[in-house]
Amino acid sequence: MNKDFADLYLNIRNILANARISSYRAVNFAMVSAYWNIGKLIVEDEQNGNKRAEYGKAVLEELSKKLTSDFGKGFDVRELRKIRQFYLTFQIRDSLRPELTWSHYRMLLRVKNEAARIFL
Repeated sequence: MNKDFADLYLNIRNILANARISSYRAVNFAMVSAYWNIGKLIVEDEQNGNKRAEYGKAVLEELSKKLTSDFGKGFDVRELRKIRQFYLTFQIRDSLRPELTWSHYRMLLRVKNEAARIFL
């Protein structure tokens, strides 16, 4: 393989590798944004509706069934509660960081001290 071809290949390889990284980050942030919006809708529904625990539980259970049917696993009641808590914890949409994934935010939700969570 001559040097010109090797340089061409490496340049193309770098372009593709960078495009994959950018795509991965964009998809991850799109999902984080989607979860934030879902959490917001759940919270708004709870605030405008009956606040009894049975009501909220029934709504989350029904949402879980329908979302799992339409989109597959990942929408059990426990996960929907985390999505709800995500919105309640990070209510300012512009504070979401595109370099953080849903897994990062799930870890941050476990940090009870708000000042420590902001520092992280």
